[in-house]
Amino acid sequence: MSWPAGYGRRVLAEVDSTNAEAARLAGTLAGPEWILALRQTAARGRRGRPWANPEGNFAGTLLMMPRETPDVVALRSFVASLALYDAFAAATGRVEGLALKWPNDVLLNGGKVAGILLESLGQRRGVAHLAIGIGVNLAEAPDAGEVEPGALRPVSLLSETGVLVDPESFLDLLATSYAEHEARFATYGFGPLREAWLARAARLGEVITARSGTSETVGTFETVDERGNLILTTRGGRQAIAAADVFF
Repeated sequence: MSWPAGYGRRVLAEVDSTNAEAARLAGTLAGPEWILALRQTAARGRRGRPWANPEGNFAGTLLMMPRETPDVVALRSFVASLALYDAFAAATGRVEGLALKWPNDVLLNGGKVAGILLESLGQRRGVAHLAIGIGVNLAEAPDAGEVEPGALRPVSLLSETGVLVDPESFLDLLATSYAEHEARFATYGFGPLREAWLARAARLGEVITARSGTSETVGTFETVDERGNLILTTRGGRQAIAAADVFF
């Protein structure tokens, strides 16, 4: 498979975390670069939570220098979600059981197979550095006891489909699909990506719970708006939620 033009590729035998490595590299690269670690010693997920990363799983980060405003930059979680969906489809030859969970998880047969973590790494000549961290359970899923109460069960690509993909091969698939969606995003904006994401959304039209800190909102998952907000129809009316953890 050909590597997408304009993207660097860095494979490390071991690192603390690929997002931490991206932070160290920010400001030193001329263009976007993928960083893959075959082993992570201090992986983390959203809100600083630890992320289990057994050997054979995928731990990577795309370091970018986007030029848009922060609200537009944040929409790349949808770009990454769609890229992951397509990479899984390419790896397995099927889309059955795949779904996208707002704001940044990929589900397989109802369990979590991948997660995305976006981090801003500061400013350089007015251009933000963005780290798009991606963890994928390719070969092994963490024990259910390692996830927070109420969270979806972790699953692996191997356990659910019988397909074993090594991390470097998956990187090739993911980088190719990401470059395609990034090009559409740059050319046409969020609209087409939003429609594509909604067509693959988990629990659209169903009652879900969104939790952020001590706040909890229960409502029907109506849509995602043009800014990427989760739109719920609740007893108190229509609510737009910019950031939260979603529970089914």
